[in-house]
Amino acid sequence: MSQSKFSYEAKGAVLVIHLPKELDHHNCLDLKYETDLLLAENYVSRIVFDFSNTEFMDSSGIGVLLNRYKQMAGSGGSVAIYGVGAQVHRILNVGGLARLMPCFETKEAALAVSCAV
Repeated sequence: MSQSKFSYEAKGAVLVIHLPKELDHHNCLDLKYETDLLLAENYVSRIVFDFSNTEFMDSSGIGVLLNRYKQMAGSGGSVAIYGVGAQVHRILNVGGLARLMPCFETKEAALAVSCAV
C-alpha cells in the first residue's frame, strides 16, 4: 500500500490539509477518500488547504476543492487556502475558486481568520 501524499493537521475545529507537489487525477481520489474519513470522524467547521508545495493542479483538483467548499458551506463551515504560487493561482482564478475561497499568503494568516469565523 502506498503512503499518503497528503498530511493533515487539526487545529481545534480547523482541518489543515497539506497538498503535494502535484494535485491531479492520480491522487485526488486519495484526497477525497481520506478527507471523507476525517470529516466523518471529527467535528470540522473549516478546512484550510496548504498549497505552499503545490506546483501543478488539474481539473480533478478543482473538483475536490469545489466539493469540499460545498460540503463546508452546507454545514455552515468555510474553506480557505494559503501558499498559492502563480501557476496554481491562475488555475484557481480560471476555475472560479478564487472568488469562493479566501486566499492567504501564510498559514498563520489563514488560521487567524478561521479563528474569527
